[in-house]
Amino acid sequence: MAPVGKVSPSARVELKGVSRAFGRVRAVSDLNFAIEAGEFFSVLGPSGCGKTTTLRLIAGLERPDQGTVTIGDDVVADCRCWVSPERRGVGIVFQDYALFPHLTVAQNVGFGLKGWSRQAMHHRVTELLALVGLEGLDVRYPHELSGGQSQRVALARSLAPAPRVMLLDEPFSNLDADLREELRTQTRRILKERGTTTILVTHEQEEAFALSDRVGVLDRGCLQQVGTPPDVYHRPATRFVADFVGKADFVPGVVGARGVTAAIGTFPLAGSNWERGCLVELMIRPDDVDFVVDPDGPACISGVRFLGASVLYELTLPDGLKIHSLKSSTRTVPPGTRVCMSIDAAHVIVFPSAGGHHRQESMALHDEPIQAIMRSRP
Repeated sequence: MAPVGKVSPSARVELKGVSRAFGRVRAVSDLNFAIEAGEFFSVLGPSGCGKTTTLRLIAGLERPDQGTVTIGDDVVADCRCWVSPERRGVGIVFQDYALFPHLTVAQNVGFGLKGWSRQAMHHRVTELLALVGLEGLDVRYPHELSGGQSQRVALARSLAPAPRVMLLDEPFSNLDADLREELRTQTRRILKERGTTTILVTHEQEEAFALSDRVGVLDRGCLQQVGTPPDVYHRPATRFVADFVGKADFVPGVVGARGVTAAIGTFPLAGSNWERGCLVELMIRPDDVDFVVDPDGPACISGVRFLGASVLYELTLPDGLKIHSLKSSTRTVPPGTRVCMSIDAAHVIVFPSAGGHHRQESMALHDEPIQAIMRSRP
């Protein structure tokens, strides 16, 4: 039993070659990644990609068909051993909170403290209700709570036994936007202050990026990339990651002697792993696209989407190609305006197009920022 006011040491979590199938459906396949002690890690991906199955494999609610799950120094699942969920030192907050409707807030929070003395249990529950900002609500029942209060009760209940690892199964998805942002910020602060290893599963890129030290992106049960939020956003390892994480335009081009040539300019390649004549696509983020109003400019603003602090512009080129640009909303340029466009090549990534021969999944452009100016074509 952890002393009141203390938490168990956080634990490293590692999955090696972990797979799980349900009948003919392969939910996750050959997962290999490690989460360091005290790290806030998010598993990000679309619905049905295997995020929740991954979480359940770590928790012990599912048993892998193959591979090894390790928590701290303990192998908790492999072909020979199986540790039950209650012995793994893991706390879970579910999407629907899963509070016991017949128990008060205090009884819900203290539910996992079996074997504690009454005094120690009271101290732990009081401490945690204060930690999550629910002092004075200890005698209420779940039906008397708001969604945000219920989420915090679920968090306090999971923290009560001082888990080595906290698992969050999309716990903010049922909350309105303002409350969701507030509670996820509070949740990260509480878990980071306590040094708890945390694994969040979510389909929302903004949530994963805002909360996480690192992110793992899943697609159809396969791990596509693990990295910091800036790495995943600016240097996606695969075409799927590039398309799923943030908005991007994909511009066709061809590899030549000077680099990649496309309708928007020529971009020097870093390295020489692409063969000349190879058909490729340039990934361009809207925040790397700028433009200036020019009555003789080759591009035309064909769409304007106001987003509050920013505006997303759709720019149409002479050949019909559309590129998006994200700019501050302090000044709005109306549709129909002709512009001259520029692209900061520092974050542009090259991917092979369908049928293109390549030796590598993706390749960054030249390391230094290079301006590729869209000019009128002769």
